[in-house]
Amino acid sequence: MTRIFLTLTIIGNTALLGAFWLGWQIEDSRSMAAAAQQQVTWHFFVALGAALLALLVHAVALTYFMGTGRWLEETSEAYDLGPEPRRENIRLKYRALPGMILCILLLVATVALGAAADPASYIQFKSAVVIHFSLALATVVGNLLASWMEHTAIASNGRLVEEVLTRVSQIRRDRGLDPA
Repeated sequence: MTRIFLTLTIIGNTALLGAFWLGWQIEDSRSMAAAAQQQVTWHFFVALGAALLALLVHAVALTYFMGTGRWLEETSEAYDLGPEPRRENIRLKYRALPGMILCILLLVATVALGAAADPASYIQFKSAVVIHFSLALATVVGNLLASWMEHTAIASNGRLVEEVLTRVSQIRRDRGLDPA
């Protein structure tokens, strides 16, 4: 899972950086010139795709922790391994969860204020562009940090799962069962 998550998070963060760069390149979003509107359109679609991809990556990480948590709980009960593997899984999950939630909220807020900064929007206020830019910067930085935290938690959780698998294989061998 570590390699899969790393690949997804690199793609997601690269897409967010690309959307940020495209937004940075817009000289005057209020201009009705075709070139300016094309910049806004490209930024809009790339940013929308990047936000959805970033949300997907965080959802994959959360789903991974939920699935391995259930497996660790059931395996620990079935093989009398004690509560420690599940406790460690929960600790790792809750170490990554605040960053996930913060990123999700930042993504939603950035997209919403991006819509407000769009010249075609019915919601118009002078500081929308500045607020959108500030939130976009916070979102990119926050997503990079949260991705690192999630990756380290997933790697640690993977080692925990491997340890439990090793213990289960040994227990099965000791009982004369197939170690698989």
